[in-house]
Amino acid sequence: MIDIIGKRKYFFTFSIVLILIGILFFVIRGGFNWDIQFEGGTIIKIEMLNNDYNQNDIGAKLEDMLKKDLTLQKETTYNPADNANTIALLSIKVSKDNTLTSDEINSVIDYLETTGLAKQDAEMQIQSVEPSIGNEMRNKALSAAGIALILIILYVWMRFRIMSGLATALTGIIALLHDALIMLTVYTVFNIPINEVFIAAILTIIGYSMNDTIVIFDRVRENTGKMYKANIETLVNTSIVQSLPRTINTLVSTLMTILILYIFAVIYNVVSIKEFAFPLIVGLTSGSYSSIFIATPLWMMWKKHQHIKNKFKS
Repeated sequence: MIDIIGKRKYFFTFSIVLILIGILFFVIRGGFNWDIQFEGGTIIKIEMLNNDYNQNDIGAKLEDMLKKDLTLQKETTYNPADNANTIALLSIKVSKDNTLTSDEINSVIDYLETTGLAKQDAEMQIQSVEPSIGNEMRNKALSAAGIALILIILYVWMRFRIMSGLATALTGIIALLHDALIMLTVYTVFNIPINEVFIAAILTIIGYSMNDTIVIFDRVRENTGKMYKANIETLVNTSIVQSLPRTINTLVSTLMTILILYIFAVIYNVVSIKEFAFPLIVGLTSGSYSSIFIATPLWMMWKKHQHIKNKFKS
């Protein structure tokens, strides 16, 4: 039988190393890369005539015109009218300290159209958020995630009263925090903007990961009556191994769907789908990992510590 419990220190170490890498990049980059929804600022995406333009020259001209720092990036997206071609886009981003006014946005658009760089009456996306509104949205999103965690603690606590409900709930929450930190590590390392899509993905992963953890805890509860002569390590390890086929099959079938969706989004550059599918891939993998290698071993260690403590008292 696979000795997962006996090798738990290796799994804990692996997770700690990944999280430390995330902390290192967090320090190097000076914090998270918040998108404008959570920080404020302006983003303009406008359809260009083609990709034969120099974004550095355009940026220098616009910065001189607006007296503000800009970040320009070439992008392409799927053209629904012609599968053989893509649409050339120019993305212009302005930080929270330099949010553009309506007149400034219009002057940018007029410049690109009059110089023949952008199409006349071009398709465009404009997002402009004041810093105070962005901070408010970020705080509300974090509050929503916090409320979800509290409700999960209460639910798991009540459901697993027979096997130390509080211990089960807290170790499950530690696994969820592990998943969130792993996702934040990936976002920090690759400098991906954190926006409302990330929050939606986090809430999705919280539900998936906790469901996976509950399945294993259910098996532990069932085996408690069947293996009453076994020690706690054998009981928990057997329960994990018995749950592995179900966990792996669920993960693989779910990942196949999300991966196909992500590959489609990459090929056709569907940004909205790509932004949602990527954190799901990371979170689903981390969620299954934490259910098997983090939550249940931690619960076993908690119970073992309680047993030794009670034995010492008696």
